[in-house]
Amino acid sequence: MTQTQRVFQAWKGSNKFILGGRLIFGPDAKSIPVTVLLIIVPVILFCVFVARHLRHEFSPYNAGYAILVVAILFTIYVLILLCFTSARDPGIVPRNSHPPEEDLRYETTVSADGRRTPTVQIPRTKEVIVNGVAVRVKYCDTCMLYRPPRCSHCSICNNCVERFDHHCPWVGQCIGLRNYRYFFMFVSSATLLCMYVLSISALYIKILMDHQRGTVWMAMRASPWSVVLMVYCFIGLWFVGGLTGFHLYLISTNQTTYENFRYRANSRTVAYNRGCTNNFMEVFCTKVKPSRNNFRAFLDEEEPPRVVVTLPTTTRESEDESGTRRQKVEDDLEIGDDLMNISQRCNPAEGSKEQAHHGLEIEQSMLGVAERAGTIRTETRHGSWGSRGSGSWDIAADVSNSNVRES
Repeated sequence: MTQTQRVFQAWKGSNKFILGGRLIFGPDAKSIPVTVLLIIVPVILFCVFVARHLRHEFSPYNAGYAILVVAILFTIYVLILLCFTSARDPGIVPRNSHPPEEDLRYETTVSADGRRTPTVQIPRTKEVIVNGVAVRVKYCDTCMLYRPPRCSHCSICNNCVERFDHHCPWVGQCIGLRNYRYFFMFVSSATLLCMYVLSISALYIKILMDHQRGTVWMAMRASPWSVVLMVYCFIGLWFVGGLTGFHLYLISTNQTTYENFRYRANSRTVAYNRGCTNNFMEVFCTKVKPSRNNFRAFLDEEEPPRVVVTLPTTTRESEDESGTRRQKVEDDLEIGDDLMNISQRCNPAEGSKEQAHHGLEIEQSMLGVAERAGTIRTETRHGSWGSRGSGSWDIAADVSNSNVRES
């Protein structure tokens, strides 16, 4: 690994970076130009075929220019919100390079023939208290950590995201703690833009009827693009308008889309409801937390190299420097008969001594190997919870390597 390689260059998620890691997108960022076209093209048609003809239809004489200016400025505002939603860290929880050693459990199973087999396991879940309610958090196989409350792993971006709401293909990004506010503002603003274009196009049809003293059909034939815009905006309102209403309900009850579809009225969702007013204040009036990831930092500063010993009964996944996705490993690590071989490999000078004392109990050999190994890679990830009173769940630093001791 070179000295000049940065974090974003070896990122193990599926994200795409531009401008040297300053902007981060999801793997489906190619959909963003489509979304931009769906916004810009109707507005251009509106300005050319509708708003341009209304410049002198109101008093004072040039008051109609306001219709054109409002459409342009409001479209720019919607595009800025789209950029804030798509091009920022949604709240990615940094991965750990080692499993949580303090949570490893060493157990011994006895087979039918009386043979004792030591195993290394880790709990799949933990319980934490949130506002007096016990909430179960799960262990993430890919990120090697216990996920903070309301955090979930996005299978598309391959990251754990705080307060995960959903992955939106239209913005090409996960919606989480750090961009949910901008996502809602983008959707609601797009709804208002549809309503604006629809209403002004209908007004233009009415003005044509008055000028021509004809029927609505004659006016629609005189301005077919007004009809096209009205139909387009009406269809768009069913999508962005319905999405706006749904997220208003989620904000009022302090739920996420993921929680609403998966847990419904579970105690997990009740734990976060602080009342309608406080829920809206939490989303719109609190400071956006800074990103936990410094994508432009050098790797030797962010993740110092560490020696990891993997037991031979677990398949070792190859991980190149370009940051390929870490594969999940088995829950239970069977070490059985290979304990003596591992011990000899870790300390060759002690090989003959180990063979001479082959009658020692397997549990003692297992503990000696675990201490010499430093870090055992299992399917779990290293995570420790920060102080609840601090208002944030920070992942603790990597556990330092254990010293080699003789059993």
